[in-house]
Order: sequence, then C-alpha cells, then structure tokens
Amino acid sequence: MRKDLFAVEALAQIPKILTLLDRNPHSPTYGCFDRNFWHYKIIDFPSGMSQEFVLPLALAYQTNFADNPFYQQPVVQQWVEAGILYAAKSSHPDGSCDDYFPYERAGGAAAFSLLAGIESYLQLGLSSSQMLDFFTLRADWLAHHQESGRLTNHQALIVLCLELLSRLLKTDRWNRAKAQRLEQVLSWQDEEGWFQEYEGCDPGYQTLTISCLARIYQLNPEIRLRESLVKAVQLADYFVHPDGSFGGEYTSRNTYNFFPHGFELVGRWMPDALAINDRFLNGLENGKAPCYADDHIIGHHTWNYLLAWQDFVEIRPVVQPRRNEQIWLQKARMIIDRREQTELYLALNKGGVFKLFRNNQLIASDTHFSLQVREGGKIKNAVGHLVSDYTVEVGLDEILIRGQLGWAKQKQMTPLNLMILRMVMLTVGRFFPNLIRSLLQKILIVGKADAPFQFSRQLQWQNGRWQITDELKANTWENVIAAGIGCDQTSIYVVMSRTYQVGQLQGWLDLTDRVQKLGLSDALVVKREL
Repeated sequence: MRKDLFAVEALAQIPKILTLLDRNPHSPTYGCFDRNFWHYKIIDFPSGMSQEFVLPLALAYQTNFADNPFYQQPVVQQWVEAGILYAAKSSHPDGSCDDYFPYERAGGAAAFSLLAGIESYLQLGLSSSQMLDFFTLRADWLAHHQESGRLTNHQALIVLCLELLSRLLKTDRWNRAKAQRLEQVLSWQDEEGWFQEYEGCDPGYQTLTISCLARIYQLNPEIRLRESLVKAVQLADYFVHPDGSFGGEYTSRNTYNFFPHGFELVGRWMPDALAINDRFLNGLENGKAPCYADDHIIGHHTWNYLLAWQDFVEIRPVVQPRRNEQIWLQKARMIIDRREQTELYLALNKGGVFKLFRNNQLIASDTHFSLQVREGGKIKNAVGHLVSDYTVEVGLDEILIRGQLGWAKQKQMTPLNLMILRMVMLTVGRFFPNLIRSLLQKILIVGKADAPFQFSRQLQWQNGRWQITDELKANTWENVIAAGIGCDQTSIYVVMSRTYQVGQLQGWLDLTDRVQKLGLSDALVVKREL
C-alpha cells in the first residue's frame, strides 16, 4: 500500500535515533538523546529538543508493520520512559529547558519535547505521577512564556500540548491560556491563508502548523478553527511541486519541510486535503524527499510520518491535474505560474529566487546572484536572496524585480564568542534569555543590510519558454573576486534549512570570468532561456 511509504521512511530513522540515545540504565545520563553531550562530551549541557525523540520510538513500538523490528519490543518502551524521565531530570526548576545555549529557556524545544512526552505517554498507556508532575510543570511554564519572533508553529504546538494535557489530567487549569494562545495563532494567519514565520510565508512550517491545528480541531471542533484550516490547506496545496517535492529556498525560512499528518486528519472532512499527501507520496516514492537525518532534526518528520501512516484515510478521491493559472499571493509576495507543461515558483520578496519545472521535472533552481567581495582584510558575501521589499512589476507574461543585493549573514562562533556567551548566560543573561534570543535573531536571521550592487531580474514568457534576463550594476567591480548563481544558496540561520534534496545536484553557474572582464561602469548581464 502507498501509505507504507510513510512507515518505511520513518522506521529507517529509528536505528540512528537509538544511536543518539544513552541506553545504559546505570548511566547518569540514561535516556538522554544528545550524543554530543553524553557520549562525545563536546558540549556542556544537553539539548532539551533532543528529548522529542521519545515520540518516534513510542510510535515505532506501536506501528504494526510487517518489516518493523521495533514493534511491541518491551525494551523500546523502557527507553521511551527513560527519555521522558531524563527530560524531567535535565529541565530547569521551572520546567523549561535549553536548546543552543545555557539558560536559554527555549520555547520551541520545550513545546516539541512536551508534546512528544504527552503523546508517548498516551500511546503507550503509561502511568507515572513523576511524569505527570513534570508535564504539568512544563505546561505551566509554556502557558505563560512568550518567545521573541513570530513563529506560528511554536504557538500551535503549545496550544496542542495544553489541550492534550488538560484532557489527560481532566482539568480546566489552562483554559484561559489555550484560548489566548489559539487566538494569537489565528491572528497571525494572513487572509491568503499562510501563517507568519519570521519574515513571511514558509509553506514547510505551514504544514506543521496545520498538523497541530488539525489535532486540536479533532479534539475541539470549532467553526473558526475549521475555517482557518480550510484556508491553510488551500495555501499549502499551491506548493506541492509537480515532481512531488515541496517548498525550498524561495520560501521565507528556506525549508523543504513537509508534515503530512494534518492532511490526513483534515482529509476526513475535506477530501481535497488528501490530494496534497498523494502528490507528496509520488515524490517520496521517487526519491524527492529531503534528508533530515542529522542529530538535531531527525525526530520531527519521523513521528509525523508515523502518525500519518497510523491515521491514513483509505478511501481517497482521484488526484485531479493542475489547471493553467497564475497565482499571485500579493501579501506573501510569491507567484506560482502554471502554463504549457511548466510550473514556476517565484519569490518576489527574495529578489526573484525561483524553481522552474517542465514536464513534471525540475529544470532550474535559482537562488540569485552571489558575489564574494574583498573589504579590507575580510571577504564578504553579497547575495540577492535576502527578504526585502523589492520593487516589482507583475504582468501575465512579464515579471520584473529590482533592488539591491544584501550582505549575507555569515557570523560564526569562535572560542572567544562562546566564552562571552557562556559568561553572559551564567550571570545576567540567565534572567533575560528572551533578550539574548532576540539579539541573536537579529544577528543571524532577520533584517537585510544593503550591499553596493543593484540588480534587476526580468522574466518574460516567449515562444513557450521563460526568458530570464539578469542585470547587475556596481559602484566598482575591483573588489569582486568571485561571482555566480547557485541552486540552493541561503544565508540566514534556520534550523530546518540547508538540508540535502536531490534537486540540489544542479551545478553552480560561475560568472567570475565575466565579472573580471567588466569595466568600472559596465553592467553584468546574464540571459537564459528555460
């Protein structure tokens, strides 16, 4: 059955998750999933997010699938219990946890790992007052914590945690917090259907928010939530590519994320949602899924895939072919254009970063101009893919974007930087973790500092093909030492971005020789027919 693709993909990750786990019952870190902490000893605190990995194990234990060696294995349940108890042991006294630096008190890590703990507890039918006390403590902290930055998926996760725990404990303790947080989630949804993720629309994280809201609706069906889900699902449907891949570098957070569970739940009362998963399954079957098998993010998709397998809707409508149309999401500043066997996915807010498909195959992935520029003793990177309010002109057969390149965010940690961060967090910073988080977000994620290069990108539909004309002007070319256009270049810090996907096998368009031949007042012009 095609639904088994979800189980096969997810269960293939379980051995690595178990490798990340300290499985020694006599170890002081028994149940810890942060191998860098308990085994390699190269960091000085465990990441609280890692304890989310209890949920993939609990679901693997419950998944009655022919080739599942973990099904109903008693030791797997023991490891899940150890993981939940280690999450409690490694938390701060207020129930919060850290992710990237000490005393961070990370809302996302706390929410993901709490959801995993509660879900595992319910899936396995556990009974432990110690675990319930821990869940309550963390839920209390999440109910009153507001993190910096607008990440709707985190807020939806918190609502789901509070809803599940309220039902488990049969309490109305968090009713007010649930209502306020859900109202916040709904207020962060644009009329076009997308939820705010930092600087705009990210379809990948949209699918995670849908997954959470679909569970909440299943437990507490309210008309406003249903209306929100309908708009959110319709928006997500735009971004399933014809080869079954999803999202990419043209989105606000550069992710290929796809969380299928919510579409199965919504599909029970909105059958069109099932077509989204069916299209994605085509890509999964043909190797188009990205790789998320690193130590920090392997868990998210694993548990969501297993839930999608568990709740798969067997009777499904026939997937209808796409119709030719131009979809202009003016608030999201994105365009999807489908015509004559081509599909274009274009980010106006990122200078014209795009993916182009022909006959259901990716033929171009373009993340705009990139220059290496020598300034003093440093080499800086000027790029065209940073989010900004570019000047755009949109017609049916012609699209024009103008603006300036921006300096890529290339801040790296050094021993001195890490020492300073530790000293700050171990002293005054521990009392103001959200301020530190906000400062790091400004340094690593949001905002654009203009570089002294002006670009225009023109896309014209002529004779059944897209003609791309790029023009780049500079005050001087003397300091430019390399230039090109890449297929997957990004430069802001997003945990789930920069994963490998087969479409990234496209080569780099090296423009260095052409730049080095330019006179001081010349413009670099690149013309392509795709």
